[in-house]
Amino acid sequence: MKLQHAVAQRRTLIVEGCEGVRRDGLLAGLADRHGFAVTRASPDLPHLDPARPYRELLQQDGALAVDAGLVGELVYGPMRRGHSRVTWIQAFDFAEAVAERDGAFVHVTAPAAVLEDRLTAARGAGAADLAEIGAALVGFDLAFRTLAQHAPVLTVGEEPDPDSGPGAEPGPGETPVTLQTASFARRLPRIRSPVRRYAGNR
Repeated sequence: MKLQHAVAQRRTLIVEGCEGVRRDGLLAGLADRHGFAVTRASPDLPHLDPARPYRELLQQDGALAVDAGLVGELVYGPMRRGHSRVTWIQAFDFAEAVAERDGAFVHVTAPAAVLEDRLTAARGAGAADLAEIGAALVGFDLAFRTLAQHAPVLTVGEEPDPDSGPGAEPGPGETPVTLQTASFARRLPRIRSPVRRYAGNR
């Protein structure tokens, strides 16, 4: 399946990925080639209702792609602070709102070795940093599999930033896509976290 076919019937895309995964190229392609308005969600989440800013974004008109961090909170919150500011019930409610707006989550991925090289180049990654990358990749995969019970999930490889050099941007729709969906009628039991608390918690 190609990206242009996967998003043709979508009016809402919630784009997320592990820290270090580059999403700018994909977001630019959604805007330039598919007509999505791109917005970035604020990392500051209200204490009482952390999913509220995301629900408010869904009230906008037209095709919308959100560079989000809600799934990232579900993964990194337990790893780094021992808990997530977003509950699974809130995440499920938001996922169902996305589905109702003809939407899907987009899980942007990159190989662990690529992320390790980037982290090492950026700040000299230690063993704990590299271990966290592996745990986060597993956590995102499990989190999206869980959310796929409530909204479609498209898994795509990252696209190069269109400004990264001549010829870097692939042609329209060349990004491979894996579609994960499940029956929306079957609800999962409430769970605490898709990953165990990170042993190298700092």
